[in-house]
Amino acid sequence: MSEVKISAATRTEFGKGAARRIRRDSKVPGVLYGHGTDPLHLTLPGHELLLALRTPNVLIALDIDGKANELAIPKSVQRDPIKGFLEHVDLLLVKRGEKVTVEIPVHAEGELAAGGNLLEHVLNALPVETEATHIPEAVTVSVEGLEAGASILAKDIKLPKGTTLAIEEDAVVLQVLAAQAEEAAEGEEAAAGEEVAEA
Repeated sequence: MSEVKISAATRTEFGKGAARRIRRDSKVPGVLYGHGTDPLHLTLPGHELLLALRTPNVLIALDIDGKANELAIPKSVQRDPIKGFLEHVDLLLVKRGEKVTVEIPVHAEGELAAGGNLLEHVLNALPVETEATHIPEAVTVSVEGLEAGASILAKDIKLPKGTTLAIEEDAVVLQVLAAQAEEAAEGEEAAAGEEVAEA
């Protein structure tokens, strides 16, 4: 997994006005917490942080005020709902060798059996427990040749060494749906709508 170095500064100003000033400077307010320490309020460079967050569960090596070096993973990211810029980030303090629970993206590869079947992602991300400095970027699952009614459970997914499930083994992650059943349901809804219109 990738480790990204970011320089951060501690901040002493709080509230909406202070946060707006930080964002005007193309920076992002954030909080670093964990390991029973007091939360540390930080200012982070917006562009560097945005690039780092493109990688799910990125490991961030923080250089705080040029004095302290800490490792962290993003726990919560708030974005502007319209413009998409970062508004605030919560970072979780981690140590090398420590286990953390995170969600890793699930990617499907391969072609389903012929017949216009649909693949449903019941879970887009799989909760796992893994070492903080070796978080897998994603897991890839083959759906080659699967037919309608088939499903892939959490226990069916091969995880990298040192990574274990943090979810019920029998949880459905992916399932294959028959396309015609969905079309028939839509047809029934349309028919029901016509009946209502006639009434």
